[in-house]
Order: sequence, then C-alpha cells, then structure tokens
Amino acid sequence: MKILNNSLITLIVIISSYASQINAQVNSDYPSMDGKTVLITGSTDGLGREVAIRLGMLGAHVLVHGRNAQRGAEVVEKINNSAGSAQFYQADFGSLNNVRELANNVKRDHQKLHILINNAGLGSGFAGGQRRVSQDGYEMVLQVNYLAHYLLTDLLLPLLKDGAPSRIINVASRAQSPVNFGDIMLENYFSGRATYHRSKLAQVMHAFHYSELLQGTQVTFNTLHPASMMDTTMVAQMPGPARTTVDEGARALMMLAVSPALVGRSGLYFVGHNEGRANDQAYDSVARAELDKIARELIKLPAREN
Repeated sequence: MKILNNSLITLIVIISSYASQINAQVNSDYPSMDGKTVLITGSTDGLGREVAIRLGMLGAHVLVHGRNAQRGAEVVEKINNSAGSAQFYQADFGSLNNVRELANNVKRDHQKLHILINNAGLGSGFAGGQRRVSQDGYEMVLQVNYLAHYLLTDLLLPLLKDGAPSRIINVASRAQSPVNFGDIMLENYFSGRATYHRSKLAQVMHAFHYSELLQGTQVTFNTLHPASMMDTTMVAQMPGPARTTVDEGARALMMLAVSPALVGRSGLYFVGHNEGRANDQAYDSVARAELDKIARELIKLPAREN
C-alpha cells in the first residue's frame, strides 16, 4: 500500500508539474485576454477543450459548447478555477434549429464576441463510414462540419462586428477534395472519406469567401489544418494510430486566435504554424460564390444582393 501511495504521489506531482509548465508557457507566449469573450464550438473534448482551457488561462471569458452537459460543466469548472471565466451552451449541430437557439442564447447573454472558433466536427469514421442524414434531411458530416458553422457564423456576425477587432477561425483539414455541385449531399456516391474531405474544403471556401465580404470591418476570417491525426476521439474512430498530439494542434490554433502577428490578416489558410496552399477549388471565386449561394438556400438565409 505504501508503494502504491508513493507511486500515486509521484504521478500527481508529474501531472501538476506539466500543468504548471503549460500555464507558464501560455501566459508568456500570448497577450492577456482579459475582457475578451470567445466561443469555441466542440470545446468539451479534444482540441476544442484544450484551446478553451488555454484561452481561459489568459483571462478570457470562454463560451464552452458541446452536446454533453457533464463534460461541459467539467471544462467550465477548470476555466473558472484559472484566470478566466466560462459558461456552457448545449447544442447538437445535427439540428439547425439547435444552432439557431445557440446563436440566440449567445446574443441574449453577450453584446460582443471577440473570437469565434468553429471547431466542432465529425470525421470520416463517423457512423462507421456509413451515410447518415440529419434532422434537417442533410448529409450529417457536411451539415455538422460546414452548414451548421456557416449558419452560426452568419447569425453571430453582429456580435463579432461590435467586438472588432475580432477573429473567426474555421478548423479545417488538409484532407480536401473538390465539392461536387451536382451531388452536394453525396446521394449518388458516398464514402466517409469523400464527405469529410469535401466538408473540410467547404470550410476553407467559406473562410475565403467571407474574408472578402468582411473587408473594412476589422473582423478577420482564417482557417487552418492544426495537425495531422491528433490523439482525439474523432481520430480514434478512424483506422490507424494517432500521429500527433492535441498539444501540437492547440499551439497552431492558439497562434491564429491570439497572436499579434495575425492582426488584420484575413483570408489565409494555415498548415500548422505556416501559411499553406488549399485545394485549387478554394481559389476559384466562381466556385466559392456558388457554394455560398447553395449554403444559404439550404439553411434558409436570405440570398445575397448582387
């Protein structure tokens, strides 16, 4: 029993030491976030959780989002015990009505938003790679990864403009393939990889298109591939082992969220810490406009005026 107790004490010391190192590093690498409000979708687990905690360490008020209230409460408690503060918002992105309710609740509680990180997502291993349809009748991976975040971003733009200078970040992936406008929901041909790759390119196109529309507002919109095959729940659903850590992805995402080097820079795609090149379709302005038009029709937002 004495040996067991000693081992437990040693483990606690190691964990505490690591947490202290992370805390010190975060606080020294980035500016204070006191007075800033941040919403991170999918922040009860994995990458979103880690970044929520790190932003809390910097003093931010973090709006934690997820489906699981218990996990949400745990993240909120951890942030509230640090330099920051937090509150939990529950919403399932498999329902666009849930997304609208989330946006309404955030607007009810807050007058400004300084950072929106669109992080929640489903991977190619979702539902064992089988096609699933959302409550709204749309292919589930495309809805959660792209359509839900498109809707949330659009509804929260007034708060982001009031909080300017502010930042929007889409957490995408370098696993991308062109969107097929003739089969947007992959009804004729489906694979888990195909829907994931297309949804991630759609996120990049979303950021590129909006960055142009937001010129002059001091709201920037960038996107990134944080790291390859991180040790997350999403990756655990896929074949093959994890190749990188959540810490690696969190460092890249934190850079986009708070680094002074990104002030005023918009419409960029990053691979980790470096600017990268997305799939060619992302640089096709006609394709971006077509995807934007389709998205607005699907989620019942007013068409843009020409």
